[in-house]
Amino acid sequence: MTAEPSDGDLVVRARRGDASAMETLAHRYLRASYAVALSVLRHPADAEDASQEALLTALRSLDQCRDPARFAAWLFQSVRHRALKQITHRRVRARHADEAEHGAVVEADAERVLLRQRLLSALERLTPAQREVVLLHDLEGWTHPEIAVALEISDVMSRQHLFVARRAMRDHLANPSTEDAQHG
Repeated sequence: MTAEPSDGDLVVRARRGDASAMETLAHRYLRASYAVALSVLRHPADAEDASQEALLTALRSLDQCRDPARFAAWLFQSVRHRALKQITHRRVRARHADEAEHGAVVEADAERVLLRQRLLSALERLTPAQREVVLLHDLEGWTHPEIAVALEISDVMSRQHLFVARRAMRDHLANPSTEDAQHG
């Protein structure tokens, strides 16, 4: 049984035109990129767009990745930048155009929609770093050492962010605020 190739090896191979190396990087980081984008944008559809665009851009510009072994950190920085840029564009568009009110999303399972809104509301109350750690750890199943390397923080800080974030989310979900009642 062979070990998974490292990010550095994959980046080097992809730079040489190895399509399978590029595909492996895309598969390895698509969901994690989405989690990082969601931590910034807080809107699933917007996060999906931003993460896919950032990943495609990163794969097209691998020559700009100075340290192939740190591909994940480089990619996540790009995802965060694209997400923040998207927020800026959204604010500018909102100032210059009257946006129609979006109707409620019609779904058969209203309880699932409410739970999703409450979870997103709880995530919104976290710091960006806490959101990234929660989404990478709990949604994507990353380990603290993997998160530490990708986000350029210590293993201990990753654990601390997760602990504080989970406590804050539990408190928020246990005590729905009037704001949640208005949105629900």
